[in-house]
Amino acid sequence: MAVLAPPVAAIRVAVRDALTGLPGDGPVLVACSGGADSLALAAATAFVAPRLGRSAGLVTVDHGLQPGSAERAAAVADWAGEVGLTPVEAVRVEVAGRPGGPEAAARDARYEALVAAARRHGASALLTGHTRDDQAETVLLALARGAGPRGLAGMPAERDLAGVPLLRPLLAITREETRAACTALGLKPWVDPHNSDPAYARSRVRAEVLPALVRALGPGVLDGLARTARLVADDNAALDDLADAALAAARHPDGGLAVPRLAALAAAVRGRVLHAWARELGAPPSALSHRHVAALDTLVTAWRGQGAAYLPGGLRVRRHAGRLLADPAPAQPT
Repeated sequence: MAVLAPPVAAIRVAVRDALTGLPGDGPVLVACSGGADSLALAAATAFVAPRLGRSAGLVTVDHGLQPGSAERAAAVADWAGEVGLTPVEAVRVEVAGRPGGPEAAARDARYEALVAAARRHGASALLTGHTRDDQAETVLLALARGAGPRGLAGMPAERDLAGVPLLRPLLAITREETRAACTALGLKPWVDPHNSDPAYARSRVRAEVLPALVRALGPGVLDGLARTARLVADDNAALDDLADAALAAARHPDGGLAVPRLAALAAAVRGRVLHAWARELGAPPSALSHRHVAALDTLVTAWRGQGAAYLPGGLRVRRHAGRLLADPAPAQPT
């Protein structure tokens, strides 16, 4: 009997752990670009899911950004059918004209397509092939942006994506392991040229920053960054629970939030309360930044009779009679 390659076994175990106990009886859909990470994930899911009594399919997204992208997507879909994944879709998206930089625009288009596919097929979850290396890169980028605890928590193993559960089974698996698994299984991954394009910040971190850290601090730096993300995520969860209770307690019976209640909170909790309230008011999460929350905080902690704070989405928050009150406002710079 052939001996199972350790990387293949490790990835299958990670997928089994992610799928065991997953609610719902719909298929799970693997988001697969054809790169080593998502290809290894798809192969493992095709093996594991049926043994758990669950069907598994695949969605590959063609961003149309490179010559031959349609052919690559079709090849991935054909392979998926050969290994027994169903349903299988190759979806073309339009990236041009979307707000933000090219990375953000492509990511938004990709996730919209994945969510739409999951809804079409009644999927119980979407699976993506993010690895420990991706997690380390995410933490470094967040640190460089000054993103705070939410950014340093990196990518969660599970999250809700527009009502669809998103699972990342490979966050403890290295990129080296996914490549080795593909080799052991005789799979030929696609190498995305964008992953080595220095025009992209993540590519520069991958090619220059992380290797420099490994040379200076040793290979354990990747585990350390990923572990930091897990620890900060646990802290965030605890603070979010405190913030939920504090927001409920700060609601004024006549509307708005009671300033004395807010002022009594620890800064870390108050910031979360104000952020959650701003989202509740309708401020778009993608546009709501630290400076907006800081402006709200100033109304609580450093109020000298100043005017209102303006939030994305055409919202104005003012302090009146010991309360923070929100009103629709004319368009203001955000």
